[in-house]
Amino acid sequence: MPSNATPSLSPTAIAQLKDQVKQWAKELGFQDCGIASTDLGQHKSHLANWLDAGYHGELEYMSRHGTKRSNPAELVPGTVRVISLRMDYWPESAAAAEQILGADQKAYVSRYTLGRDYHKLIRKRLAKLGQKLTEAVANSNYRVFVDSAPVLERGLAELAGLGWIGKNTMLIHPQAGSYFFLAELFTDIPLPVDQPFSSKHCGSCRRCLDLCPTQAFVGPHLLDARRCISYLTIELKGSIPEELRPLIGNRVFGCDDCQLVCPWNKFTRPTTEQDFSPRHQLDRQEMIALFAWTEEEFLQRTEGSAIRRTGYAGWLRNLAVALGNATPSEAVIRALQSRADHPSVIVREHVTWALVQLKRHPLYRDRIV
Repeated sequence: MPSNATPSLSPTAIAQLKDQVKQWAKELGFQDCGIASTDLGQHKSHLANWLDAGYHGELEYMSRHGTKRSNPAELVPGTVRVISLRMDYWPESAAAAEQILGADQKAYVSRYTLGRDYHKLIRKRLAKLGQKLTEAVANSNYRVFVDSAPVLERGLAELAGLGWIGKNTMLIHPQAGSYFFLAELFTDIPLPVDQPFSSKHCGSCRRCLDLCPTQAFVGPHLLDARRCISYLTIELKGSIPEELRPLIGNRVFGCDDCQLVCPWNKFTRPTTEQDFSPRHQLDRQEMIALFAWTEEEFLQRTEGSAIRRTGYAGWLRNLAVALGNATPSEAVIRALQSRADHPSVIVREHVTWALVQLKRHPLYRDRIV
């Protein structure tokens, strides 16, 4: 985005364009749209302190790009505004999350990834919004981002008035909770900015902090990713620390617990996007059935899904841990034993752990002949 292409518009025209952008966003399926400046203020220092503490673990991409993550104009020269957008993803047709978490033979998959990968869908919508901007303002430039570059999306969304960052580090909207995707459009058009949320509305509530299965929160607004189940089951490529494995339960891809207990999510609005509806019954699948998938079946059934991110060996690793946390049965034992000689060292290690874990279960002798 050339820095010398900043369009010159009258104040009236710019105000009208801002209203038009928000209307276009709604027509494209976004539930909300706000305009932020490029000054991330305190969010910069918070990110720097978080990285210095090592809370990002193996998320090297969080520190790889220097200050670009907290300086939009450094990432895309010429940027003067960031259009921040959100899109609801909660699938109304999915099995009740709490019910699946309470059924230790079933696999819990984070609700944002039950359907098709959101990246492509949202990116296409953003591109259409960008095209409308260039048609409205000659010589203007834009770039769109959906988890595809070092962008401090929650900080920008808070600045754009889309909500506040809660104690669980999620962006929370007072009329929509937190089950939504965020995306950004960087532009060189000096649109009027929206008012950020002046205060956070979590009050004295600390349910998310207290009920996190692995106690991943160091304190309010401060997450140690190295203990977060989403990090452990998606981003971590090696062995899951043994002391954390029993705490993962049946969560095989991601974790929603800090959102499930948030009172603001009583205002959650189900998605209207069919692409976010569950596929392959991943909202209620038996762990043994998923553990039996061959690599070809895994690739076929996760095509166009964010689950691909963990890879087949990571998928089996996660399921082995979850099976080790299940109530012992001959079927569970047989399933684990079938992978005892898997080519992956990581898979074999976690299968071995799971079998030992099951033998320690108080019901093992009663259930296994």
